[in-house]
Amino acid sequence: MAEKGWRMTADIANVRSIQSGATVRAIEPAQRTAAKVAGLFYLLMLVTATFAELYVPRRLIVSGDAVETAKRIAASEGLFRLGIVGDVITFAGDVVLIWALYIVLRPVNRNAALLAAFWRLAECAILAIATLSHSAALLFLSGDGYLRPIDTQQLQVLMYTFLRMYAAGYRVGLVFFGLGSTVFAYVWFQSRYIPRALAAWGIFASLGVVIFGLGGMVFPGLTTSAMLAFFLPIFLFELTLGVWLLVKGIRAPVAG
Repeated sequence: MAEKGWRMTADIANVRSIQSGATVRAIEPAQRTAAKVAGLFYLLMLVTATFAELYVPRRLIVSGDAVETAKRIAASEGLFRLGIVGDVITFAGDVVLIWALYIVLRPVNRNAALLAAFWRLAECAILAIATLSHSAALLFLSGDGYLRPIDTQQLQVLMYTFLRMYAAGYRVGLVFFGLGSTVFAYVWFQSRYIPRALAAWGIFASLGVVIFGLGGMVFPGLTTSAMLAFFLPIFLFELTLGVWLLVKGIRAPVAG
């Protein structure tokens, strides 16, 4: 019955579009559902990512100071471990988000949506592997017997080195994230499912992430202000898109 009702609604829309001289590209129910899922996961992943990748590091990691960083992590090991869990949840949730975006945008441009999905999945894999560096860093602070031949200061330096390895892997992941996000935003622009101005902003913001990721490899000493300049646009895009998809969903594009 539900399927028949949807078909009748689509037929009525098509008749009205013919009468008005416009062509309406019908949206499948699966696309509308996937759009809601994408909106929800955009918002959820922003929360977990902000906690794991901004809040926890700012509380515990002191730039250039291995000793102080080790002391803070040892004193708040639970918070550090929650940061690792937050990362894992973020990357797992991103897979759901990517799947939902592909379902929504596949009818518009299947090849481009597939490319974007592959780039974003590569990002998830890279960042998940990079997160192992945080788990490894904890091993040097564990005090296990096999570490006794190494003095405390050396262990702290090794711990801090693994934290830096995470940062290096994160920059690589950002490049793949930015590439995939750029292509997804381009297909959003093609689709007219959302305001084209929002999709255009997504293209701009995503390219900024690519530039930041590559720039961080060449100039590792980028300031916090530079990071905010590149990350704020993509944060606003994902926040706005998430709210839009969750509240308004996608609209049928009209051409002609």
